[in-house]
Amino acid sequence: MPELVFFSGTMDCGKSTLALQIEHNRSARGLQGVILSRDDRAGHGKLSSRLGLVRDAVEAAEGMDMYAYVVDLITRGGRVDYVLVDEAQFLAPEQIDQLARIVDDLELDVFAFGIATDFRTKLFPGSQRLIELADRIEVLQVEALCWCGARATHNARTVGGRMIVEGAQVVVGDVNQAAEEVGYEVLCRRHHRRRMTSAAARAGALSPDVLPVSPH
Repeated sequence: MPELVFFSGTMDCGKSTLALQIEHNRSARGLQGVILSRDDRAGHGKLSSRLGLVRDAVEAAEGMDMYAYVVDLITRGGRVDYVLVDEAQFLAPEQIDQLARIVDDLELDVFAFGIATDFRTKLFPGSQRLIELADRIEVLQVEALCWCGARATHNARTVGGRMIVEGAQVVVGDVNQAAEEVGYEVLCRRHHRRRMTSAAARAGALSPDVLPVSPH
């Protein structure tokens, strides 16, 4: 039976790498998929991995009707065996509903990849809808690590190496951004709560065993 599968994990845990591997395995067996992505680090209409692999994709723009797009491809004689969506957390809830309709009405597998929560530990609306609708949720087993060596469970937004907790939910950046730019870092829960990034730790701003003095 076709499924809507949500592959979830923190940043830097290999989601896009797995997406590219699934695409490679299926295409090697003669299957043709629709590859969608949104706000990829490599730019518009790309699906990229931090390992350096890049694949052309269709940009899943705001307001795009995923179901109508696939139906149009099939109507014009195109072949679609499955749908793969990277950065699915950025999709609107109604677009997730359209992915579910592709599974139910067109009987195609849909593989969605994304992070569940933002830098404030709040669910992205797209991820929340995927959790509500997915036939299966797979948490990636390649664990990203916090700077302290513990399993990373939270995504932190940084500016100049300092963690920030305010701002727009979506600001495109990467874990490898220059220090003066908006970037992201994966942290364990303890150091996310203490707002202690690797830069703060290196500077000796706080010891891992010292609670922050701020009441916030």
